[in-house]
Amino acid sequence: MNIVITHIIFLGIVSPCIATSINAISRNKKGGDLNGFVLACGTKSNASDPDGRYWIPDEKFIRSSSPNNTMSATAEYQDPSLSSTVPYMTARILMAESAYSFPVSPDSRHWIRLHFYPASYSNNFNCSNSFFSVKIGGFTLLSNFSASITAQALSQAYIIREFTFPPLGFPLLNLTFTPSKEYNGSFAFINGIEVIPMPEIFHSATPVGLAQDSINTTSYCMQSMYRLNVGGQFISASNDSGLTRTWYDDSPYLFGAASGVTSRANKSVRIQYSPDSPDYIAPLDVYESSRTMGPSANVNIHYNLTWVFRIDANFSYLVRMHFCEYQLSKVNQRVFYVYINNQTAIAEADVIGWGGGRGVPIHKDFVIYAKDREGGGDDDDDELWVALHPNGDSKPQFYDAILNGLEIFKLNDSRETLAGPNPIPPPPVPDPNSPGPGSFAHSDASRRGIIVGSVLGVATGFGAVICLVALQRREVSGGGGGGGGGGGDGGGNSSGRGWLPVYGSSRSSGGTTTLSGKSSASSRISNLGGGMCRHFSLAEIKLATGDFSESLVIGVGGFGKVYQGEIDGGSTKVAIKRSNPSSQQGAHEFQTEIELLSKLRHRHLVSLIGACEEGDEMILVYDYMANGTLREHLYKHSNPPLSWKQRLEICIGAARGLHYLHTGARYTS
Repeated sequence: MNIVITHIIFLGIVSPCIATSINAISRNKKGGDLNGFVLACGTKSNASDPDGRYWIPDEKFIRSSSPNNTMSATAEYQDPSLSSTVPYMTARILMAESAYSFPVSPDSRHWIRLHFYPASYSNNFNCSNSFFSVKIGGFTLLSNFSASITAQALSQAYIIREFTFPPLGFPLLNLTFTPSKEYNGSFAFINGIEVIPMPEIFHSATPVGLAQDSINTTSYCMQSMYRLNVGGQFISASNDSGLTRTWYDDSPYLFGAASGVTSRANKSVRIQYSPDSPDYIAPLDVYESSRTMGPSANVNIHYNLTWVFRIDANFSYLVRMHFCEYQLSKVNQRVFYVYINNQTAIAEADVIGWGGGRGVPIHKDFVIYAKDREGGGDDDDDELWVALHPNGDSKPQFYDAILNGLEIFKLNDSRETLAGPNPIPPPPVPDPNSPGPGSFAHSDASRRGIIVGSVLGVATGFGAVICLVALQRREVSGGGGGGGGGGGDGGGNSSGRGWLPVYGSSRSSGGTTTLSGKSSASSRISNLGGGMCRHFSLAEIKLATGDFSESLVIGVGGFGKVYQGEIDGGSTKVAIKRSNPSSQQGAHEFQTEIELLSKLRHRHLVSLIGACEEGDEMILVYDYMANGTLREHLYKHSNPPLSWKQRLEICIGAARGLHYLHTGARYTS
């Protein structure tokens, strides 16, 4: 591992600071209480983000051959999807090779998170001209990286790259930024840097498709690709179990119309961590929710519960799967296969057999090499598939499978690099009047916004029938060897699908569903839908809608009006449906509607976030679909035209949503 000799020089300059930091780190070896550095680059003063995290200026950590090589800059425009001005509205511009130096514990593994907001900055710095590499120790994290191209391709305003690297064996860490020499006037920039010590959470992993018995992963540098709370809600860094990780909803990555059933452990189940899976491996919320296949053995035996992820080819990947059985209690009640890229990772997965009882968290690590399936070497569209299927040969009591959490990490290759190619930006939107299908150009999140509007419009027409059918089915038991998938729905709101969700959690494309401290749980409302329906006070609703301002009305019907609103300090946009006092809907019907809608969780349906029942007011709060309805895109000339391929994708998505309402919705009971 290459260590730059300037480390020694720096040690002589700030040794008191280093000694203090290292001592503080060494006193906090436990996973939930670790110190680190959280820098807002380019700023002059300390600042806090909405999650209460404290960011400090970066200037004293920079080392460059000339002070003229770096400068601070301010973004000229704040994208509405930015969850916080900190650290994204200021940046450090690096016009020549420069390094950040951090005192670290030489024996600790660390997280490092790089935050990029590719905007236009003061002094005429346009990030579309920025190409650069990033190295740490002997590892290359990014090479010829363009944050602007990446953000454009992913339809995200900002990007977060998360890495974890092994102990360097030296008390100083150098993070080096080098502008590309291939482009005239190129520069590097960075908005935020996190360097967080962590316990060693990686050990041996089971290879899939390789001849080795096990692979020791402790010496690898890794890039976090995906981190999903399967069947559960978004988990912010402040709600993680001490390692400031962000966990995302898994539903955007499900493949096919059959998406299984989400559930949540009831309060009588106590999660019991073990030495093999300590509490910092994953937070309680991951193990208290899950996705299973459903109650019908006949259905389950004919499909795989599958997730699909885009990856960089020609790298090995560590796939970490989190399991916790809180519904069943005996061995051989639920036994299933685990497949990764169509290869068997586990033939007889029995979570109770692994843990010895209910409520015991288990995690299993696998390593698989993802070869470029096209053979071209530059295809950023390669995929990694994870699938579950019941094992009928074991004659289990329930033909079912379960998963609670999923993490995917890219491992450095033999050149000690993690750098992949910049993704390919989408082509311009083709003329919808052109013969034949055009190229698909909108992001998946934009398309889903249109699909959801379409499904909601169609579903409204059949609402009464669907409600009656769904409620009637809710009384029917699975039977016939069905899975143990009872309980309320633990699914969160669908976060917008964007490649590598760890890298950019724009609230508009990856909306959070964590509860605000201002909202309290209503026993009547929160008990409906398995406790996943948030209760809003009338004061909060009035604040969100400007006291029901007519200027915010976006829809009117026999039920009343729908308002556009903002909650959680303006970070989340919502649609608020206020019942008309003259409506015939009573309190019982209102609560029935909450009970039904809170259990409907599908990527092509609008999710119910919460409700307000106070005095005579009966109000529902939904995800806000910023892209409008399909009708608006077909007939309003102010909207971008849709290509024929987009229209076909929307029809397929709408059909999947309706199929779920008619068939899959029964699994949420």
